[in-house]
Amino acid sequence: MAKATKKQALGRGLSALLNETTANSDLVGTIVELDIQRIEVNPFQPRSYFDEEALNELANSIKELGVIQPITVRKTENNKFQLVSGERRFRASKRIGNTTIPAYIRVANDQEMLEMALVENIQRKNLDPIEVALSYQRLVDEIKLTQEELSVRVGKKRSTVTNYLRLLKLDPIIQTGMRDGFLSMGHGRALINVENSDEQLHIYEQIIKHKLSVRQTEELVKGTKSENNKTKKDSQSKTPSFIKEGIPVISDYFGHKINVSVNAKGKGKITIPFHSEEDFNRIKKLLE
Repeated sequence: MAKATKKQALGRGLSALLNETTANSDLVGTIVELDIQRIEVNPFQPRSYFDEEALNELANSIKELGVIQPITVRKTENNKFQLVSGERRFRASKRIGNTTIPAYIRVANDQEMLEMALVENIQRKNLDPIEVALSYQRLVDEIKLTQEELSVRVGKKRSTVTNYLRLLKLDPIIQTGMRDGFLSMGHGRALINVENSDEQLHIYEQIIKHKLSVRQTEELVKGTKSENNKTKKDSQSKTPSFIKEGIPVISDYFGHKINVSVNAKGKGKITIPFHSEEDFNRIKKLLE
């Protein structure tokens, strides 16, 4: 492939093509052998980590067989090109000192660049669940896709897309555990059903310590939720009516749902949550 495309490009006079004012329209839709120095990496590339060992293996393969599948680029200003896809092939080629690389040239605006990079990233086999979830979220946030549109773009069921996105609700420590391979997506889906972050982390520790399976994790989560519901109901049944009636009023005043705990003697405490320094100062002014 590499040799064939090189002949194709040189047959047209690559140096002349690159310097023509009409080069953009002439080159679009063709495969040419591009000078690596003219190619810039994709600024929208969602993946920042590239496995060194895997890159070395790819580099050795390219050294022996050449670049079998061309990279994809778009034309930019000053006769430069920008990667759309194929950054691993690009990096591996540079690593072994190749000065050119076969490339397919296409037209793409910034939004299309981001979308193509994200979708290509998602299609990789070795992505961890959090990487996939983050790519999905960027497509939702930056491309403004609905989950239904997203499922069509990436060729997945909508329920699958939803399950990945829900993983981002997990505590960051647990997300890191998933990225490091300590937890599977099945573990993560079970933990999503635990709303309290501290309880999530407690169960996470139990999974690691006892090497719990997904099924065992689901049972542990189910037991934790049942116990919490019972405790909550018991607490509510013992809460005096004047506190129940006062909680909504105080919550509205502070702009947050407050927590109230009370003992059998009628003594208790009010907890007012805040989410940032600015929020804390706002509550402080209300108290003043």
